[in-house]
Amino acid sequence: MEAISLPKGEQFLKSSDRAVEERSKPFRLVKYFTVTSLILIFMGTIILSMLNTHWARAMQREKSEEYALLIIENLNHQIFLQFIMPVVLRYGKIQLRNEEQYELMDKVVRNTLHSFKVETVNIYDMNNVISYSFKQELIGKTNMGGTGYQTAVDGNSVSRQVQRGNFLEILFGIPKESRFITYAPLRAEQLPSRISGPVLGVIEIVQDLSDEYKSIFKYQVYVVTTSALVMLVLFLILIFVVKRGEGIIELRAQERLRLKEQLNRAAHLSALGEMAAVISHEIRNPLGIIRSSAELLKKKVIGFDPNNTIPDIVIEESSRLNNIITDFLKYARPRPPRLAPCRIEDVLEKNLTFLSTQLEGKGYSVQKTIGDTLPAVSADADMLYQAFLNIFINALQAMPDGGQIILQVQAKPDVLEVIIADQGGGVPQEILGKVWDPFFTTKDKGTGLGLGIVKNIVDAHGGDIFIENASDGGARFIIHLPLQQKG
Repeated sequence: MEAISLPKGEQFLKSSDRAVEERSKPFRLVKYFTVTSLILIFMGTIILSMLNTHWARAMQREKSEEYALLIIENLNHQIFLQFIMPVVLRYGKIQLRNEEQYELMDKVVRNTLHSFKVETVNIYDMNNVISYSFKQELIGKTNMGGTGYQTAVDGNSVSRQVQRGNFLEILFGIPKESRFITYAPLRAEQLPSRISGPVLGVIEIVQDLSDEYKSIFKYQVYVVTTSALVMLVLFLILIFVVKRGEGIIELRAQERLRLKEQLNRAAHLSALGEMAAVISHEIRNPLGIIRSSAELLKKKVIGFDPNNTIPDIVIEESSRLNNIITDFLKYARPRPPRLAPCRIEDVLEKNLTFLSTQLEGKGYSVQKTIGDTLPAVSADADMLYQAFLNIFINALQAMPDGGQIILQVQAKPDVLEVIIADQGGGVPQEILGKVWDPFFTTKDKGTGLGLGIVKNIVDAHGGDIFIENASDGGARFIIHLPLQQKG
């Protein structure tokens, strides 16, 4: 029995990894496409939120202009009725430098606008002089109206927006100050109707929109934040689905590879079995004659030449050749297991009893950890005995100077786990992919079929066998036998 080990999950060799990778490429394309789609959707959401913000600002400007024109229309009516007509009747002309006239104008304007959100009102005369303003320091200033004033004098209303802040504040729509200025003509009214008459001056309404723009920016932040959270949730869901999908695809790929390996091995064993059936009989018959003749020769030679070892050599080599043929037949033509209720701990005790003389005589010890009330399995006790014996012999050969063998048996969900570990040199990394190959061995003597026979026995029982190198040295066989045979 060769002192080599099977790596855990031997089916994951480099070729298998490449095959799994090839099989998972379509799924990876789907994953990359989905991730890219999420990124594009998020970017589209950002762009859409910016457009929504732009539309919201445009609507805000339109609403502010309509609001200002409505205020100006009402203010125009109140000024004409409550100020212009009474002042003209009483004083003959309008002079806001007159304190009584100014106080009356201020009263009319403030009473009219007290419930409206207006920051400043400026009233210009026909000479572009500010005759009235909420801000006393502006009264008497000339040429302050600009093009807006001239447009209003021509009988049309016009609005403009003034913002103050740095480049980034203006870009993101959160200026420190944002004012909406509207110019409209102050007209005489032709009573009793409200048909507009000639232009008497210009009314300037200033609205502070800073808070409105901050609200729009907050709305934009809420939209972007909500979109980011939704994208994050979708991304996490995607990762979960991708991981599950990759796991399922990997398991299916591994199962296909395992079935392919079993099919290839079965075809190989079938060919070997046919060849073994033909040659085993042809070899064993003359081999038996050679051994019998050598034993008879030994009896005759020992009488006159006791030191002659040639018959012993013939007998020994005949026995070795017979063992090789036996191993070959076991590997190439394994018999199906005769399943019956079997207690694994009893089979292992039988192995240790058989090896007790060798264990005690060469400095070996066995550390056993066997679980309580282990369930029985449906198995062929004789075949399992042969498999465990080969593993124990492998452990002994891995420790020629003695050492400790660790034996653990425990029940797990759906399987009974048997672990046999040694304290030898472990498994060389470069031969992990060859341990199942027939006739592969690292010893000077041996058929190279021992591990193959063990795996055939475990596979025949619907189980799995792995080997891994322990962190503290040595190799560890792990055998899983199903509590219920796989259909």
